[in-house]
Amino acid sequence: MSLKNKKVLVTGGAGFIGSNIIEYLLNKNNKVTCLDNFLTGKKENVKGFLNNPNFKMVEGDITNLEDCLKACKDIDVILHQAALGSVPRSIEDPLKTNNINITGFLNVLWAAKEHNISRVVYAASSSTYGDSKKLPKIESEIGLPLSPYAVTKYVNELYAGVFSNLYGLELIGLRYFNVFGRKQDPDGAYAAAIPKFIKAFINHQEPVIHGDGSQSRDFTYIDNVIQANELAATTKNPDALNQVYNVACGDQAFLKELVENLRDLLSEFDSEIKNIEINSGPERIGDVKHSLASIEKAKKLLNYQPTHNLKQGLNSAIEWYWKYFNNKS
Repeated sequence: MSLKNKKVLVTGGAGFIGSNIIEYLLNKNNKVTCLDNFLTGKKENVKGFLNNPNFKMVEGDITNLEDCLKACKDIDVILHQAALGSVPRSIEDPLKTNNINITGFLNVLWAAKEHNISRVVYAASSSTYGDSKKLPKIESEIGLPLSPYAVTKYVNELYAGVFSNLYGLELIGLRYFNVFGRKQDPDGAYAAAIPKFIKAFINHQEPVIHGDGSQSRDFTYIDNVIQANELAATTKNPDALNQVYNVACGDQAFLKELVENLRDLLSEFDSEIKNIEINSGPERIGDVKHSLASIEKAKKLLNYQPTHNLKQGLNSAIEWYWKYFNNKS
């Protein structure tokens, strides 16, 4: 079902995922409010929306309840993307991660309740599976968290269950698996793997893999995530409500092979990239070794069908980044 002609709040809308969701929603005649404090989001990600009469920018912080209440006024549905991401960052600063990801989430839920906004779709995380060795990952079977970030995202799911039972909110959590695509930040200490590797190759630098590259991930292109948010926001299936879902492709990619594939694909744009070496560095504390999602639950209850597999997603992402970096230079 399509999300059209609705008033939608996207928290963290200046971020990578949030800004892509906003662009999609505006193209479908929705009125979109973005709540962001630009801690990790970028003003350039929402710059193109500012002249759109259906877009409203609220510069505020989810850790401030008044900001959440203000942003939630006259809203039909909330797509909650705001969070302080990154496992390493949460290990370095668990207090800040906890405040934003748990207190901030609680504020959004409370504001939704106060404004009678029944449907809230929130970004959960594959990190919730923790030390579980079972593959593929099934929503009902999780392990112990391996990082403060993972703890916060699991607590979000617990709070969602409580708010659903106590206040009647319709809450759906989407456990994202290693999302990548256009607008994802390639810079900084906590940059995601794929844009960081792409940037290194384009700049003729040797990328560094954390560990020996034998770890695996279920990399998920941004358009699949947008689809899952729309389906969760619009589903009429009562069995689909108050659930958490894996949002992934259901494909396992090993990191070393992924980086080699990126090198091959980028070599089609610049033949010199073919000769760049790939280096290994120390493993990162708190990282999950292997990640592969079962997406059967999302298929069954939300009618989720990924439009992009890993290869299709990488081709689209590389084309975008190639233009992005060459326009900057």
